[in-house]
Amino acid sequence: MNRLFILLYGTAFFFLSTQSGWSQDYRTGIGLRAGGPNGLTIKHFTKPKVAVEGIISSRWRGLGFTGLIEGHARAFDVKRLNFIYGAGAHVYFWGESKRGYSPYGRSSVVGIDGILGLEYNFREIPINISIDWKPTFNLNVDDGFWGDDGALSIRYIF
Repeated sequence: MNRLFILLYGTAFFFLSTQSGWSQDYRTGIGLRAGGPNGLTIKHFTKPKVAVEGIISSRWRGLGFTGLIEGHARAFDVKRLNFIYGAGAHVYFWGESKRGYSPYGRSSVVGIDGILGLEYNFREIPINISIDWKPTFNLNVDDGFWGDDGALSIRYIF
């Protein structure tokens, strides 16, 4: 578990110390995430090209919480289109597993996440749309890699 915290703090330090210049057209966005697990997303920029994102999602009738630190860089030299890259951690909780809802027969899993994607900020309306892939590795189970978490997110930005 200490290695997880060292990895997260090291990633955060790297992003926060190397970024400059505002990459985004907004400070905060709140919206829906539709994909592997569906849920709610909130993203807030702490530095010009660095954001933190929180995701509350549902998977296999369980509830998950994910926190990510994301870097943003202009994609293909197109205004308002950005690459997203970053890392974070998650925890998922399930109720009783009598009916087989939990994939591992246990009530919770914790793990680390990566994220890669593209994000576009519309100029005419306060809407942001992103598509991403968020692979995860669960630390407290055998064979805990989830590579199926891809999603489309739509956020109201302000």
